Amino acid sequence: MTYLNYIDGQWVPAQSGRTIENRNPANTADLIGTFPDSSADDAARAVAAARRAFDSWRLVPAPKRAEILFKAAQIIADRKETFARDMTREMGKVLDETRGDVQEAIDMTYFLAGEGRRLHGQTAPSELRDKFAMSIRQPVGVCALITPWNFPMAIPSWKIIPALVCGNTVVLKPSELTPLSALHFVKVLEEAGVPPGVVNMVTGGPAVGETLTTHPDVSVVSFTGSTAVGKLVNQNCAPHFKKVHLEMGGKNAIMILDDAVLELALEGCLWGGFGTTGQRCTAASRVIIHEKVHDRFVEQFIERAKALRVGDGLDPQMQVGPSISEKQLEKVMGYVEIGKQEGATVACGGRRLTGAAHANGFFHEPTIFTGVTRSMRIAREEIFGPVVSVIKCASLDEAVSIGNDVVYGLSASIYTQDINRAFQAMRDLYTGIFYVNAPTIGAEVHLPFGGTKATGNGHREAGLASLDVFSEWKSIYVDFSGKLQRAQID
Repeated sequence: MTYLNYIDGQWVPAQSGRTIENRNPANTADLIGTFPDSSADDAARAVAAARRAFDSWRLVPAPKRAEILFKAAQIIADRKETFARDMTREMGKVLDETRGDVQEAIDMTYFLAGEGRRLHGQTAPSELRDKFAMSIRQPVGVCALITPWNFPMAIPSWKIIPALVCGNTVVLKPSELTPLSALHFVKVLEEAGVPPGVVNMVTGGPAVGETLTTHPDVSVVSFTGSTAVGKLVNQNCAPHFKKVHLEMGGKNAIMILDDAVLELALEGCLWGGFGTTGQRCTAASRVIIHEKVHDRFVEQFIERAKALRVGDGLDPQMQVGPSISEKQLEKVMGYVEIGKQEGATVACGGRRLTGAAHANGFFHEPTIFTGVTRSMRIAREEIFGPVVSVIKCASLDEAVSIGNDVVYGLSASIYTQDINRAFQAMRDLYTGIFYVNAPTIGAEVHLPFGGTKATGNGHREAGLASLDVFSEWKSIYVDFSGKLQRAQID
């Protein structure tokens, strides 16, 4: 099929007529469709449509906006299996995971639609007589949303839904690698009754992104992707003082202490390290293990990793899918070579899979490095693939020190039966997310999502914290005294 951009309530091609192919990373012979390779002009048209629509959409009562979003959530729920299968074809992760991705979009839409009858501000007593003080949220304007390929429906929902419920209009630029899932989400919003111009979608590459981040009529930019691109987004937005939300990389650690339930920790490391083929910003790419249980754990970890079934995510027997692209696979393979050169040991995996079942896709073996030190690049840099570095430690203090010794601060976890050590770790790990006796993945929609240091710029997605990205506070004072009152002076 040939798919189109969505601008001002119409499905239209790129003005240039150029297109981008969308192919299955598990089988590149499977052409899913072609999508517009849009230009700066297409992006500017979408921004203009969103700007026009803002004047009327912001005046729609928030409970009425929410009613549309509740309807959208139900439509997605009704089509969950279809959307999940399409997502597996274009993104590669196994069906259980794409079903979870769609479910997260459902959950997020239901949860934040509920804010249409809240959007709470505050009331406070005034310091003067016959004066009323309160605060309210107000929409910001046109929001440019730039989303990645690894959660191609969930992450658009994290951004679009809070933006809409607050009364903003949006222009979505999904990843060129996974536009179909984003298109499904936008079509649902159209069907649910979102007015023309309120939601717009433009597919394409850097020209679209640059326009959205520099256009003077864009008030908010919300970006999820690499730290390197996030820096460019921040620089583009600075001259116009745009509100910028950045959600970027991670190098997350699971700490396993000597009193941990090793079978539970083993399951967590397999899921955290190799779920989504390691292509999560929260992936557990570092496992820090106490020396007393290191050898026993590593032996089992290697055995279980070797047994993981890698293949086409549409096959229900598969546990690990492909990398998203040849470029991403080459990056993974490059880091494997870096690890070898640094002196780490490839305990299992380490190779591209090229047999008959893998010949047309971007598959890599689940890979475990042992003998890793904290200074090695494979222990410090985000790989975004099925590669886990195992690091030995002698104490909780050393584990925490290693965990914090990276530029990122997204997620971390600890496996222990000692509640005192668990609380010490959750206090001392400088991350935005922390788990006890669970891996570094598994965030829920009603709590804030995001990280510290080079992972983000202080904002959060999900939960009520997402409303702060897409609204501004206004403090209001009503003086009914009938005379001038000069605040602190009087």
